Amino acid sequence: MNEYQRTIANPVHFSGVGLHTGLKSRVTFRPAPVNHGIRFVRTDLENSPEIIPHISNVVDLNRGTSIEQNGVRIHTVEHVLSAISGLQIDNVYVELTNKEPPVGDGSAKPFVDVLLKAGFVEQSEIRKYFRVDEPITVSQPNRNAEIVVLPSEEFRITFLVDYENPAIGKKYTSMYSLEKEFVKEFAPARTFCFLHEVEELHKAGLIRGGNLNNAIVVVDRKLGSKDMKQLKKLLDIKGKVTVPESGILNGKKLRFENEPVRHKTLDLIGDLALLGMPIKAHILAARSGHLTNVMLVKRLSKILEKKEITKKFQSKKKSGEIFDIRAIEKILPHRYPLLLVDRVLDITPGKNIVAIKNVTRNEPFFNGHFPDQPVMPGVLIVEAMAQAGGILMLHGMENPSDKLIYFTGIDKVKFRKVVTPGDQIRMEIELTKVFKTTCKMKGKAYVDDKVVASAEMTAVIMDSNA
Repeated sequence: MNEYQRTIANPVHFSGVGLHTGLKSRVTFRPAPVNHGIRFVRTDLENSPEIIPHISNVVDLNRGTSIEQNGVRIHTVEHVLSAISGLQIDNVYVELTNKEPPVGDGSAKPFVDVLLKAGFVEQSEIRKYFRVDEPITVSQPNRNAEIVVLPSEEFRITFLVDYENPAIGKKYTSMYSLEKEFVKEFAPARTFCFLHEVEELHKAGLIRGGNLNNAIVVVDRKLGSKDMKQLKKLLDIKGKVTVPESGILNGKKLRFENEPVRHKTLDLIGDLALLGMPIKAHILAARSGHLTNVMLVKRLSKILEKKEITKKFQSKKKSGEIFDIRAIEKILPHRYPLLLVDRVLDITPGKNIVAIKNVTRNEPFFNGHFPDQPVMPGVLIVEAMAQAGGILMLHGMENPSDKLIYFTGIDKVKFRKVVTPGDQIRMEIELTKVFKTTCKMKGKAYVDDKVVASAEMTAVIMDSNA
């Protein structure tokens, strides 16, 4: 069953103060056209610059997810993104009158409420999903945090937190249906922190807008009269400061018995929106925070890039390869007898590529090099590495077949073993510097995991009709 993209029917807004900046802010959600995605707009700045909430624009993860584009920053976007993703809104403008959205009650509920009030409009294009094909794992051993992503036709999350403090302890939650559970079971879950974190964050110039109306504070040490006075000031507490047996400052009641782990799930949904596309997978998270979440999204983003590249040049992907020879011919201008790359096994855009050259007795150069003892010329091994580097440079460009790559320098070339018919050369090329249409790269060529050649190369990209 195809699902269509959707936006909101009417503009809606919500006002308050930012959690970390303490600045007054108003967020306005407006309908956006099909395939537009989510766009934050800073209406308080000249020309109202837009910021795309994408993993490539993440700049800070200190107690929240902050994004920046072209020097314009927005703090703590995860609750807004969670509300948008949880309601399966594909296209929307998020206008802000300051650099941080209002914190509301510390959950995603205030944003969800106004978006539900706005209503939804189904659009003409089908929603695209990122589907996970095989298990993916990211971890932070120093934090004992781990996320495992498993293939699934439904978006599901299973989350575990395990704190030594008895006020939270070990808590667990599962979300099996975004559509049925998000609004009532997860959106109202509020942010929480430990008392020592409150003090540290305030010293760091954060949580200027934090108080007991927008956060759950868990007491993790004994409090004296001096501490009580300081807390009243820090958190703008009216009346007495108390620490009941629950361990939660001033006895604030939880909305759910496992509210902290539900809020962690809420944050994860918001951070996953940084992929720029909804996903279908079962996500198992243990003790994960924004840093581990972002590590996962970076991994997913790389996989998505490879999928998009393969889809662009290769109609049908074979197991164990990104590009076959037909896809390579769409990128490189080379042809027989000087097309020296047969397959691309792996590629990370802007970083590196792994490619294959199968060496057979039918290569035309063996007739003269040498008739009785065929050896592949070293210069052609370097040329094969250069062509692999060319694929790395050209694949992301519009109309790559209209481009030519000229190598302007080859340095530190070394040949360590001969290459003969029957060998398979595996070339690993890494971009080291990129200057618009010029780049530097270094490469190694292997046969049976032994280096046969290495070189550093400089190249420039030009139009073929230049």
